[in-house]
Amino acid sequence: MAHDLPPEQDWPGFMRRAQDGDQRAYRLVLRALVPVVRIRVRRRVFDEALAEDVVQEVLMTVHRLRHTYDPELPLMPWISAIVSARSVDALRKQGRSRRREMAVEEDLPVAVDDMAERAFEAIDTVQAVEGMLKVLPAGQRRMVELVKLQDMTLDEAADESRLSVPAVKSLLHRAVVKLREHGKRTHG
Repeated sequence: MAHDLPPEQDWPGFMRRAQDGDQRAYRLVLRALVPVVRIRVRRRVFDEALAEDVVQEVLMTVHRLRHTYDPELPLMPWISAIVSARSVDALRKQGRSRRREMAVEEDLPVAVDDMAERAFEAIDTVQAVEGMLKVLPAGQRRMVELVKLQDMTLDEAADESRLSVPAVKSLLHRAVVKLREHGKRTHG
């Protein structure tokens, strides 16, 4: 049934319709996004079960934050930021769980190697996100961290930063434009 899914260039329009309450458009864009999200998550999370959990977390985050997406902007950078944040969250949580589970001393060397590998992967992802955020001025970076990485609503971010909601939206918009320009310069 992939033939009835919208092409990628139409996804922002479908998200706009979804934001306006069009359930059919929302279902179609989510169905179109699932394979793309799955591929992007598996680039970061190599454990199959954990990767599927992250895919579900990404879709739930998209659902919860869909009102914050600006349909005038490309959809995939917004989705990629969510994929990165949810992947890092899952890898950190998994690392914490594994540290608690290391009670058997004979398993320690193997577990340390596995944890170290995953920690390096998580560090790579975190460093990639931090590297992208370094191109932003402090105010724009702070808004991206609050709204996109910490999942705050615009109102919560405005309260946290003592700015108005329009000022938060403006900072986010300028941040996204700057990140897109940086992405084009660095990745073609």
